[in-house]
Amino acid sequence: MKIFTIVASFVLFISCTGSYYSSIYHPPQPNLQPGEEYETITENTFLTPTEYPLSTFAIDVDGAAYSNVRRMIMDGRLPVKDAVRVEEMINYFSYNYKQPRNEEPFSVHTDIGPSPWNLEHQLVQIGIKGKEIQADDLPPSNLVFLLDVSGSMGSRDKLPLLVKGFKLLVNQLREQDLVSIVVYAGSSGLVLPPTSGDQKEKIISALDDLNAQGSTAGGDGIKQAYKVALKNYKKEGNNRVILATDGDFNVGVSSTSELVKLIEEKREQGIDLSILGFGTGNLKDSKMEQIANNGNGNYNYIDNLLEAKKVLVSEMGGTLHTIAKDVKIQVEFNPQNVKAYRLIGYENRLLADEDFNNDEKDAGELGAGHTVTALYEVIPEGVTISNNLLPVDPLKYQDQISEAQSKYGNELLTVKLRYKNPNKDKSSLITEIIYNSEATDLNENLKFASSVASFGMLLRDSKFKGNSSFQMVQQLAKESKGVDENGYRAEFIKIVELAELLYKGEAKN
Repeated sequence: MKIFTIVASFVLFISCTGSYYSSIYHPPQPNLQPGEEYETITENTFLTPTEYPLSTFAIDVDGAAYSNVRRMIMDGRLPVKDAVRVEEMINYFSYNYKQPRNEEPFSVHTDIGPSPWNLEHQLVQIGIKGKEIQADDLPPSNLVFLLDVSGSMGSRDKLPLLVKGFKLLVNQLREQDLVSIVVYAGSSGLVLPPTSGDQKEKIISALDDLNAQGSTAGGDGIKQAYKVALKNYKKEGNNRVILATDGDFNVGVSSTSELVKLIEEKREQGIDLSILGFGTGNLKDSKMEQIANNGNGNYNYIDNLLEAKKVLVSEMGGTLHTIAKDVKIQVEFNPQNVKAYRLIGYENRLLADEDFNNDEKDAGELGAGHTVTALYEVIPEGVTISNNLLPVDPLKYQDQISEAQSKYGNELLTVKLRYKNPNKDKSSLITEIIYNSEATDLNENLKFASSVASFGMLLRDSKFKGNSSFQMVQQLAKESKGVDENGYRAEFIKIVELAELLYKGEAKN
């Protein structure tokens, strides 16, 4: 509240001096905090279905980008562009998709409506809803907490917050669950041997005894954690390493490529990986995201105790229990009805088209109860494409409509999904068709997802943001807030308001 008041006062001062604020958003690039690292994101552009009929990517259930962006905004500064992974911001929120009714582990939902930032364009939503499993019905867990206790973890928002968060998780464990704790600093070590989940005092006491000191031998810690997990492997259970760190690995195996190779080797042993990022000023976001992507796991950023509760308590089933692995999506666009299309986000989850049918290719994992949402912006046939949106000229020899295209003239696109059951190596296929539609409104799910996507594009100062504005984002979010039991959508609206105030305050500095 103090930060909010300071910012609001500054905005009032600016307005009183007669400064002019354009609704067109061109933010100053914020300074990157020393020690934080983010992977460069080159945004997906519009593609024509005559040249690129297929779009293929792996799902992403990570939520780290949103909580990290929220942290920066709450600290009173705009986020760096490459911290804004739009798909993770969208997927931070759950959506009201119906559960699967058959034996499949998830249901698929599609919808279409007008794009709020360009009314001549359409938005296509592809939604996945994982089967919900009650906590008492989850298979027994074999968990190894791999905790960074190096000197860089000493601040209040790192190890102390980590300990409080893991205590919340411990309080949810059952007698059939098993917990081990491996720590690493200058060297790694087992500080809690495998312990039943009903011995909560013993586990919590081990957490309370942790202290931050030394350098960061992350690679050695990962090796030992997997060794402990494998030794106590539960054949029909959840076997998972939960790595909590700021990502600053600087001893032994430490480069991103080395760590990814190590994780790829270990995932074949049937041990999944979750990564929880902590802290400011030293956050190696790019390293942690890539490790999680290659370790059959997920990546979340914990900036406060409520976020720890969300990830480790409210969404425990999805965080700990995988119901489908190597989930891929491939969309084929009908050039008779689609002039161009753009996948919003998922830049670092793109796959080669031939990888869709390759069961050896790693992809994304889906946890119990998780929702995944992907958005495409589609330019319908007959709409003029702005020169700055399409990187190449239209092809000269691709105009003829084939017999097949004519046969499927009422179809907009076909969505195919491949997935494997966690204990199987052969994938299954689901196919959905989206028909051409003159939809004039957005349903609640699509409207809220579009508000988050628009906000992400504003923060990135994307050339694809069209007529996006903070006012539009807030209006869409307010109209689609829905039930919002945990208040996450209401908080989003406040974060958008604060980001607008920060922009107004910084634009004329």
